[in-house]
Amino acid sequence: MKLHEYQSKQLFAQQAIPIPRGRVAMTAAEAKSIAEELRGRVVVKAQVLVGGRGKAGGIRLANSPEEALEIATQILAMQIKGLPVRKVLVDEAANIQAEIYLGVTNDRAARRPVMIASAEGGVEIEEVARTAPSKIARLHVDPLLGLREYQARDLAASIELPREHWRAFIDIARGLYEAYRECDATLAEINPLVITGAGTLLALDGKMVVDDNALFRRPKLAEMRDLDEEAAAESEARKYGLSYVKLDGDIGCMVNGAGLAMATMDVIKLAGGAPANFLDIGGGAGADKVAAALEIILSDKSVRAVLLNVFGGITRCDEVARGILMALQDVPLSVPMVTRLVGTNEEEGRRLLAAKDLPTATTLAEAARLAVAAARQGVAA
Repeated sequence: MKLHEYQSKQLFAQQAIPIPRGRVAMTAAEAKSIAEELRGRVVVKAQVLVGGRGKAGGIRLANSPEEALEIATQILAMQIKGLPVRKVLVDEAANIQAEIYLGVTNDRAARRPVMIASAEGGVEIEEVARTAPSKIARLHVDPLLGLREYQARDLAASIELPREHWRAFIDIARGLYEAYRECDATLAEINPLVITGAGTLLALDGKMVVDDNALFRRPKLAEMRDLDEEAAAESEARKYGLSYVKLDGDIGCMVNGAGLAMATMDVIKLAGGAPANFLDIGGGAGADKVAAALEIILSDKSVRAVLLNVFGGITRCDEVARGILMALQDVPLSVPMVTRLVGTNEEEGRRLLAAKDLPTATTLAEAARLAVAAARQGVAA
């Protein structure tokens, strides 16, 4: 679950990380009122859950409340990467002398958190890694011990931060790690962390991504989810306990098991196609869950063919077949569909589908080839 900048910075503030004064506005009039309270230059920032806001014109400086009103009016009328801007953050403008990147995320290979810092702040860390990898410092953190003071000091030295800022940097780094840990986050990022003209450190921007699997024990964080910022299909999938991610291809995928879903997408690419989504129905999925998954896939107008790949272990193949037929009663099949059923009750599942003239395949490679051919030709292979 992604959090907005203003939400992330509120969580940072709870860990004593310094952030600019400011508030969220839902209207341009509110933005003007906040600018009047701050009594000085302000930054009006679009609150949408995508990157590239600045390049899209969603972050702008206002020198007066009247200018803040005008800018907020323009930003609230924008769409950034297809998402409408429904709120803006009005923050006190800072006198920036230097920009730093500071973040913590999961290092799955090392099986522990890694804190990343760079003196090249203000740009995407991926760009820094590509163009100047030597300017990135990494530090793995023992989750049982947390971030120790000497580690944060080493990180400050590694990015050649002036020594007079070490104490503040150490406090901020440890606060950021605590925010990451306490929120069960997969990413907590300050970009940029700036040195101001007054010689203080300030978190100008913030980003947090929370692990969805931990939300059951973080009810207050779960309430922060912005459903307006999510694709309707993703919200619908969550209601049924489905793992769904929209992609850019044209072959809809429904698979039971995350690993098998990844393998299915790889085989589709090997066959010359492109998956339209990642969708894992999980183990033990019944007919109703399968029906919901198929409806979600078919609601995507970019889908030109559907590939269902089910290994029947806990999930029975005949149950999957019944779910498909149930879904097709409500959502007419407008594109070709290829099904691969292997495992428990696979013969019964294939018989149910064959009775409705729905093609099946015995191997994943065959299923992918048929689906790619169907997507290209617009007819079932």
